[in-house]
Formats: sequence, C-alpha cells, structure tokens
Amino acid sequence: MSPSVSSLLNLDLSLLAQRLGRLCQQAGVEVTAAESCTGGGIASAITSVAGSSAYFTTGYVTYANAAKTRLLGVPETTLEAHGAVSDAVVKAMVAGACRESGARLGVAVSGVAGPEGGSQDKPVGTVWLAWGDAQQQHAERFQFPGDRQAVREQAVRQALAGLVVRLMEQTEDPGKK
Repeated sequence: MSPSVSSLLNLDLSLLAQRLGRLCQQAGVEVTAAESCTGGGIASAITSVAGSSAYFTTGYVTYANAAKTRLLGVPETTLEAHGAVSDAVVKAMVAGACRESGARLGVAVSGVAGPEGGSQDKPVGTVWLAWGDAQQQHAERFQFPGDRQAVREQAVRQALAGLVVRLMEQTEDPGKK
C-alpha cells in the first residue's frame, strides 16, 4: 500500500530524496524537474543523494517565461492565456521536460513565492505543481503559508513526495503509467 503524501511530507527532506532515489533505481526510471519558483531546489534535493546521476540527468530552471517557451516548448499562447502560475503551464512544463530529457517521470513547479508578486487570484504562496510524462500530466494547486523561503521549501517537499507516490503506484501496478 502506498504511503500518503501527508506521511511523506513529515520525512526529513534528505530521507525523502533518498526514498525517491531507491524507487527510481528499483523501477529503472529516470526523473526530471522543470522549476520556476523553486529555482533549482528540487534538483538540488534530488542530487544531494550520492549516485543520483543514475536516475536524474537533466533538470530545468525556467524562471522567465521566455525560458519556459525556449527550453520546454511551453506555448506563448498558453502563458498569455493562463499566466505562468497555472495548471496549463505546469502541465506543459513537465511534458516538455520529459520530452526534452527523455525522462519517464517528471515534476514541474510554478508559483508566487513572494514577498511581492501576488494578486487577488494568485496570492503569495500560490503554487502549481504537475507530475507526469510527455503524454499525461496531473496538476494540483497549493496555497503554502509563510515567507519566500517557507513557500519554496514546501513546494520542493511536495514535489518530491508526489514523485515518490507516483513511483510507488507504478511499482504496485506495473501496467500503470
């Protein structure tokens, strides 16, 4: 039985990254990350584990919209219609990261870490995360409390926990993508 995301969120970040690494190696899965508001924090957490180059070879920090388009293929029309902090954009980011890197599983994040930049629709702490591959993605919106550092740390933790849960589900049901 897969652990719940909430139980994983209680793990120390290094233990969470180690669990992700073990699952990637067991399943023979390479992962990737496409990051905006976390600025490389997901890739940093993953690569803090010795031997992570066996399952993490490419990550993308696409802080600017132009980088999201140039490196990940996020359509400018999607950015214009929905804004960078949206389900449509993080889905396009994770699809592009998997397509460009060849990874079988990825995570993407875009959000408003603060202290400025929020709006009524997307206040500070609003973060969209998407997990998936080049063909299929699932996105979720989060509202994280705290200052800039706290928002970013919570986003990294949620990203890793989501990858762990998806890998555990695939391990339990190998036919599931």
